[in-house]
Amino acid sequence: MASYIPHTDDEVASMLAFLGLGSLDELFAAVPEAVRLQRALELADGVGEPDVLAAMEGYARANRARADRLICFAGGGAYDHEVPSVTPALAGRSEFVTSYTPYQPEVAQGVLQAVFEYQTMVARLAGLPVANASLYDGGSAAVEAANLGVAATGRPTVWVSEGIHPHWRQMLATLAAGTGHRLRTVALADGVTAWPDADDGEPPGVVLVGYPNYLGCLEDLGAARALCDRTGALLVVGADPVAAGLLRSGGAWGADVVVGEGQPFGTPLGFGGPYLGLFACAAAHVRRLPGRLVGETVDVDGRRAYVTTLRAREQDIRREKATSNVCTNQTLMAVTAAIQLGWLGTSGLVEVATRCARATAYARRAVLAVDGVTPFAGAPVLREFAVRLPVAAETVVERMADAGFLAGIALTDAVAGGGAGLLVAVTERRTAREIDAYATALAKAVA
Repeated sequence: MASYIPHTDDEVASMLAFLGLGSLDELFAAVPEAVRLQRALELADGVGEPDVLAAMEGYARANRARADRLICFAGGGAYDHEVPSVTPALAGRSEFVTSYTPYQPEVAQGVLQAVFEYQTMVARLAGLPVANASLYDGGSAAVEAANLGVAATGRPTVWVSEGIHPHWRQMLATLAAGTGHRLRTVALADGVTAWPDADDGEPPGVVLVGYPNYLGCLEDLGAARALCDRTGALLVVGADPVAAGLLRSGGAWGADVVVGEGQPFGTPLGFGGPYLGLFACAAAHVRRLPGRLVGETVDVDGRRAYVTTLRAREQDIRREKATSNVCTNQTLMAVTAAIQLGWLGTSGLVEVATRCARATAYARRAVLAVDGVTPFAGAPVLREFAVRLPVAAETVVERMADAGFLAGIALTDAVAGGGAGLLVAVTERRTAREIDAYATALAKAVA
């Protein structure tokens, strides 16, 4: 396998010297021993590239937990939604796939217009006037929103609902380790955030809440908005964009920033991502908006044209004075999302959200009818719900895989009291027959 490493010995030695290290073993010392391969790869010397690829594909086929092989009831930020054939057909055109960062508008009008349309659609979903050209993923968007809010308010404290995705909270903790932001996790009560009194400790600069939250429960954004009004904090809402087909938008509730994960709009499941970060904000914060922003203008002949704008916000222009160090975005997936949303239209998005809600209600009744299965929380849900099981959730997930189902996400320590909790997601792809079969398999798995 040495031939697959592109660096020469001299190049490796130079890099190690720059890092102040004496060997590759020192470089990888940070990787715990328990996860290191303590032997050579089980491949013969001199194996050709096709044979190596075939061996690796064989290992990949051993993965059972795949949505294309199991009936998917897992969610937690990545969902098995229907992708009409028109979406990949258009998004896969060479004009989009081969396009470069569109800093030269005279050769990138098509991509710039597509991204502008994407921004318009995200702004409508969020109920806010400005959206950027996308970010790396939903977690990155949450981090950038916290960064924006702290800069805008001048307060380093961020109150984060425990209902925010645990991966997002880990990313926020990574940010805080470098910036000095102070994170305070606000616990859930019966599935929704139990906001403390405004006088309880240091007032926040940013309040971050899910809508719906990680457990699928619908939060009272009015209470979060009232808290921000009392404390002078910015309200950041981590919203499910599909739920926007039925719910009042975050902007309509008074959110200053709305972020989310755009994977449901045309991007197939891919081992957790990264996918597509949605970000929209109030006009007052446009100069702190992270990442790329496409604007509409006219050229010298008065014709409509599109350009990247307000770039003095970006690190490639002002560096130490930039409001964010984001220097890229998920253009191809943003274009894919725009195509999917354009194909659905307003009525189509409402239909998808309604079918998800109806299927979720049906599934929740069927699952709770299984002996020993109880609700995790009593708050209303839309397309995802959590239940408590009489046996370990990880065990149930394994047993359900044998029965042909990707059963959901074991909550474990993701939220307080996770224990034997299982998070179940139901999209418009799930049929009544599949749901009935899932409930039957679950009854056997928990017996």
